[in-house]
Amino acid sequence: MLGDTAVAVHPQDERYKHLHGKFVIHPFSTRRLPIVCDEFVDIAFGTGAVKITPAHDPNDYEVGKRCNLPFISIFNDDGFIIGDYGEFTGMKRFECRKKILEKLKALNLYRETLNNPMVVPICSRSKDVVEPLIKPQWYVSCSDMAASATEAVRSGELKIIPEHHTKTWYHWMDGIRDWCVSRQLWWGHRIPAYHVSFSDPSIKTATSEQGRVNDDEQYWIVARSEAEALDKAAERFGVDASKIVLKQDEDVLDTWFSSGIFPFSVFGWPDKTKDLETFYPTSLLETGHDILFFWVARMVFFGQKLLGKLPFKEVYLHPMVRDAHGRKMSKSLGNVIDPMDVICGITLEGLNAQLVGSNLDPREIEKAKAGQKQDYPQGIPECGSDALRFALCAYITQARDINLDINRVQGYRFFCNKLWNATKFALLYFTGSEKFDTELSASDAINQMDAWILSRLASAIETCNSGFETYDFAAATSACYAFWLYDLCDVYLECLKPIFQSGSEKQQAAARRTLYVCLDFGLRLLSPFMPFITEELYQRLPRANPAPSICVASYPSNISWRSTKIETDVEFVQKAARIIRSARSDYNLPNKVKTEVYIVCTDTVPSEILKRYASDLATISYCSKVVFDSPAPPGCAILTVTGQCEVHLLLKGLVEADKEIAKLQKKSDQLVQTVGKLTQAIQAADYATKVPIDVREANETKLSESQAEIERIAAAIETLKLM
Repeated sequence: MLGDTAVAVHPQDERYKHLHGKFVIHPFSTRRLPIVCDEFVDIAFGTGAVKITPAHDPNDYEVGKRCNLPFISIFNDDGFIIGDYGEFTGMKRFECRKKILEKLKALNLYRETLNNPMVVPICSRSKDVVEPLIKPQWYVSCSDMAASATEAVRSGELKIIPEHHTKTWYHWMDGIRDWCVSRQLWWGHRIPAYHVSFSDPSIKTATSEQGRVNDDEQYWIVARSEAEALDKAAERFGVDASKIVLKQDEDVLDTWFSSGIFPFSVFGWPDKTKDLETFYPTSLLETGHDILFFWVARMVFFGQKLLGKLPFKEVYLHPMVRDAHGRKMSKSLGNVIDPMDVICGITLEGLNAQLVGSNLDPREIEKAKAGQKQDYPQGIPECGSDALRFALCAYITQARDINLDINRVQGYRFFCNKLWNATKFALLYFTGSEKFDTELSASDAINQMDAWILSRLASAIETCNSGFETYDFAAATSACYAFWLYDLCDVYLECLKPIFQSGSEKQQAAARRTLYVCLDFGLRLLSPFMPFITEELYQRLPRANPAPSICVASYPSNISWRSTKIETDVEFVQKAARIIRSARSDYNLPNKVKTEVYIVCTDTVPSEILKRYASDLATISYCSKVVFDSPAPPGCAILTVTGQCEVHLLLKGLVEADKEIAKLQKKSDQLVQTVGKLTQAIQAADYATKVPIDVREANETKLSESQAEIERIAAAIETLKLM
């Protein structure tokens, strides 16, 4: 209140129109306060008359500028009242506020106190109330630089990826304001501004009287060095340099200002170095989307302004990593995941200990511990850096956030184990001293599955290269994962076993060449995501042309092996195999128990495909033989692959019908109970309003799966009854 310099009313408020242009008297000073009109005032709030304190409130500051009001600071840096305010001068701010309330009551000027929801700024460190103060600061005009930065994006000279972030870019550029670059910190680049004084006090008075200098701002010189500042001061004031005293401003530049010169300062700028000439501008910047304006825009500003060139051609913005619940990782929540804890693993007790040693409020520690216990009841398992890197890249989509689930990272750790074991197993087939290269044509693949796996490898290569070009890392990681796990391990390595057990020398030689190419190229595809495990395995390959490291080996680009016809045929074979394996599971047949299948097709196309891959079908469906063009014996389960193709799975003699029927009936009864409970829950009157949507979706999925399982069991029981 001591800093009030006006009372504002809305220009359309009928209650106060007769007071426009008049004044009120400040109760604690001789100051006359003008009654000003400003649309900032809410007519319906309170009295509709607002006291304006331009020096200590951001909104009032804007009103003060619009209405040309004086700005009076009443606090010093320690929070004590300054100025000519009688008994209030020298008081602490909160003590003064209480005294003013008492004084208003004593003067019969107090009306009432009403509770009003408001935002009070609180310091996150000291928990003290933050008081807005006016301070002299250094500013940079950004309007011209923002216009150039906007045009660079609109013209396509600068590309922002994903493209939807361009809206944010235009929002910041179109609403640009002068940039306050001075900070009152103990570290950073000191502002190159020098205050001028004179060893002879009469000089300043003389220059002022001559009209050369009319305020303190004229006594500041901005220069690259103290020597340059001295020359500028001597020229400005017409005074001999020996009589000038310079003092550099103690403020430092905004961190983002210093960061903004990063793209060229690292190459020796402002000197015209060879590095600067060779490496500037760069091609790509990768960073988080949350600092698109604070850092990226400032680098673009300075690059265009100081060197006349954009610092980079493309900006790739990655999502922000949040916890599994979608909350921002913050020290105040105690939910920050240290990457080293994911890489090396940590116990729950270890996580708790980190909270105790942090700057978290002691009252929040127990709450944070409970959250850790819920999310990591066994602590965080050791996942390794390869699995963490792969997981983060797999998470990256067009979304703005990543909800990091440690279980998914651990899943990729298991994938690393699979990768290691599969490669070590595959290397057992390379028993001689023969060395291999990756020069292999599609015609060299004399085994059908060799041609298929090469086609799948070509598909993965194509997807990975396209993914890197378009920054679609999720597609690239998915292609690598699918090739290794579903194509190489689940299918191809299984189909190689009969070849290396009983195939001809020519078949085995062709299989080795193909397998080597799959291992070599497969590891190279994974290398950017998993550099450590791929390096270790790559060095164990029997390579004809040794490379010092997988990191410098060329990235695969050969897609000449691609054949959609072969892939479509094998996909059909895999479909038949999945149906057979599912049936074997329904009837509780272990993998070691081999059985026979009889193929019955009314169309020649599926029949020819299955005949061509009969041995591979037998291998991946755990069958002793696949029979065509022969009637199926009694005791078979009939499985439908397509409308024109059936598989008859021989079960007679392999299962004890009565026991299996009892097992299946028990399982069916349990599923019927589950379906009943879910149906009852879903039909509840308040189900749609009280149950979260993710729970409802999970229930619907479980219900449909249980119903389908009941139908399969019923069919299996009917088949067993015939035995």
